[in-house]
Amino acid sequence: MRDLATAHRILADAVGPRLRTEYALAPLTTFRIGGRAALYLEPEDDADLLAVHRAVVETDLPVAILGKGSNVLVPDDGFAGLVLRLGRGYRWAGRDGNRLAAGGAMPLPALAGVALQHGLAGLEFGVAIPASLGGAVRMNAGAHHRAMADLVDGVEVFRLRSGASEHRTGNEMSFGYRTSALPADAVVVGATLVLAAGDPVEIRTRMEEARDWRRRTQPLAEPNCGSVFENPPNGHAAALIEAAGLKGLRVGDASVSMKHANFIIAGPRATAADVLALIGQIRERVEDAEGITLRPEVRLLGGVG
Repeated sequence: MRDLATAHRILADAVGPRLRTEYALAPLTTFRIGGRAALYLEPEDDADLLAVHRAVVETDLPVAILGKGSNVLVPDDGFAGLVLRLGRGYRWAGRDGNRLAAGGAMPLPALAGVALQHGLAGLEFGVAIPASLGGAVRMNAGAHHRAMADLVDGVEVFRLRSGASEHRTGNEMSFGYRTSALPADAVVVGATLVLAAGDPVEIRTRMEEARDWRRRTQPLAEPNCGSVFENPPNGHAAALIEAAGLKGLRVGDASVSMKHANFIIAGPRATAADVLALIGQIRERVEDAEGITLRPEVRLLGGVG
């Protein structure tokens, strides 16, 4: 096993008691399930990230980056390495003309509110996405026919392997459907969005419409991770799952939502294993019925979803 004790010493020397051990991750996710992180840290500045870099280089410590936890599944046995979640030092926003810059920890709904305050249009869809800016940029989050790729002008990242800060333009991000070109060790510490001047009344109306759509169509009152599967080309995952008769399908205490077929509900006794088994059954039965292989949008912490 990698030298966890040495990594703990390096990090504790740098950040003191802010480094946590055997830290429960379930409360940090919208699924509310999963195990613990061997080590957990909320970096407040680049000095903290440099300490992580030293630990990674000296011990080959596995690292997972967590945002708002809305598209992630934590394994039942947790993560045998370091989980990072950017702290308050990376939660900020500032305006320069029609550009809105913010830290990677800034919640996307809150950033949409900042845009509204400044009469800037284009980010209204973000009010209905429970993600951090960093996570939204990494996965090119989107809704209502809009996505982060439409707005991102530049991204600031910290590379955990090299210890270097890098700037990437929007074009260099190579955005695709729920993807970007960011390598696994790149932490999005900030980004700049290009918006447009707009009527605050109209902006607020579009934000309310996005909130209302989410309330009407999604099971917000029950633990879930958001959309489980990517939409296939020229189709919708929810429609395929519903057509296969899978609403209500259950494995253990995890079930396909009756309100939205592309959502999995985690009951009070659900495990990550239940969810993974249910995802497997859905994929198999949709492929049998429709000949289409659904790709998971939810990511397994420390692995591939």
